[in-house]
Amino acid sequence: MFKVIQRSMGPASLSLLTFRVYAAPKKDSPHKSSMKVDELSLYSVPEGQSKYVEEPKTQLEESISQLQHHCEPYISWCQEMYSQTKPKMQSLAQWGLDSYEYLQNAPPGFFPGLGVIGFAGLVGLLLARGSKIKKLVYPPGFMGLAASIYYPQQTIAFAQISGEKLYDWGLRGYIVVEDLWKENFQKL
Repeated sequence: MFKVIQRSMGPASLSLLTFRVYAAPKKDSPHKSSMKVDELSLYSVPEGQSKYVEEPKTQLEESISQLQHHCEPYISWCQEMYSQTKPKMQSLAQWGLDSYEYLQNAPPGFFPGLGVIGFAGLVGLLLARGSKIKKLVYPPGFMGLAASIYYPQQTIAFAQISGEKLYDWGLRGYIVVEDLWKENFQKL
């Protein structure tokens, strides 16, 4: 059996090889002039001039063409919005994955502190009954107070940065009011 396989493998593998064959005229044969394509029997050139005639568009083709023309600005707008929002969505998805990893391996005491901060926000909502301004001020205020107890270093850094920004905004507002006062009331 092995000899049969061995003897059949040689010719079978040779049949898979490719060879390039170059044809050249014999040296002692007389040189013939090459034939033109027209002279070959398979290739005959049609007589007369050919003319391209475009078929008229059907009603369906015309409707589809108009629809594509009308939808083109919306499609380009959608493509532009997609290219603008794709990086933002990818960063949002990465932020979600990072948050999930952080919550899976949270530091000790993180969840109790989070519970106290959330409870402080609920207490702020209960105390803010009746006034819309109180509902906007009390819950974030109580939550900020509870967060400052658990994260004092971050609270100090936040207070310094926000204090500087509030001071800058107040100074700009003072300058604007002073300019308006000088323009309107100094002329009287």
